[in-house]
Amino acid sequence: MAQQPGPGPRSLARRAYEALKQDILTCALRPGAQIFEGELAARYGMSKTPVREALNLLGQEGLVQVLPRRGYLVAPVTLRDVQEVYQLRLLLETAAAELAAEHITEEQLRRLKALVAVRYTYRDRASYGRFLRANREFHVAVAEASGNRRLAAFVGKLLEDMERILHLGLDLRDSADEMAAEHAELVDALLRGDGALARQVVTAQLQSSRKRVLEALVGSESAASGIRLVAD
Repeated sequence: MAQQPGPGPRSLARRAYEALKQDILTCALRPGAQIFEGELAARYGMSKTPVREALNLLGQEGLVQVLPRRGYLVAPVTLRDVQEVYQLRLLLETAAAELAAEHITEEQLRRLKALVAVRYTYRDRASYGRFLRANREFHVAVAEASGNRRLAAFVGKLLEDMERILHLGLDLRDSADEMAAEHAELVDALLRGDGALARQVVTAQLQSSRKRVLEALVGSESAASGIRLVAD
């Protein structure tokens, strides 16, 4: 993973990196869009130098592609991206849920219940960001309850990798009630302390989520959305 700009006072490079990454992850800058240093500098109210540094870092993270002498491209979302992330989530989050059922505390259960209550409003893009932050916190919190910090860190990275995919999916189909019910079902399994049931619930939910996202993306105008429905 690329290193972020160094610690200390909030530098212009860090500001540019964080603002640009947020715009990419939330699809304010759409997948497949061509972007330019000058336009981004004006967008964020700074010079080209910190923007260039941010673009280089995001290029190392795979979120930006360099177009020699023609600017940059926001990396498209591919079918392979979707499949790979869900494959890893099925491996890691099912194990995390099973372990969490054995180790979760009352405080952690209360936190999960509070996160379940966070909803989004279809077509209200401002609410998407709040919901997806809560969604990431929910899944990371389940992994943290497993007692394995490295597992929780991997799950957090996968959810970040999925954020653009989920933003696109939320925009194409209203799944608010479905997703809230799925989270509540998992909390109930954890409350029972049933590891096998928790694994089963997460497996079913991730398979359902993958199907929901793929159906939404396949049904979209892929060229306009920056989606490449190809293997790579």
